[in-house]
Amino acid sequence: MATKRQQKFSKLIKEEVSKIFHLQFSAQFSGKLVTITDVEMSPDLGFAKIFVSVFPVLHSDEVVSFIEENKSKVRGALGRAIGKEVRIVPEIAFFLDSTAEQASKLDSLIDSLDIPDLDPTDEED
Repeated sequence: MATKRQQKFSKLIKEEVSKIFHLQFSAQFSGKLVTITDVEMSPDLGFAKIFVSVFPVLHSDEVVSFIEENKSKVRGALGRAIGKEVRIVPEIAFFLDSTAEQASKLDSLIDSLDIPDLDPTDEED
């Protein structure tokens, strides 16, 4: 269970990294919806796990690879944004949030089901 301090810091990191993605990487993310879905902070606030969702799902690996290659730029921009509010800028790691992919698979599975319509004469009154 995250403490209030961890939750507050997570929210700050989530907002700032979202801004960084929007301002600095919008050209690279063109045609893709990249969203920060969650941030989990370590108890000492020195490490942040940042979960990223990508739509369309087929571009997920490409986007996460790009983010990993530019992680130092993201952390530098994060430091400039929150440096006066915190003592240390946390180390960051990005992880793919596969919730959208799982939802897409469930949607396609449901769409593939052959569910017969209920015949109105079969209804019991």
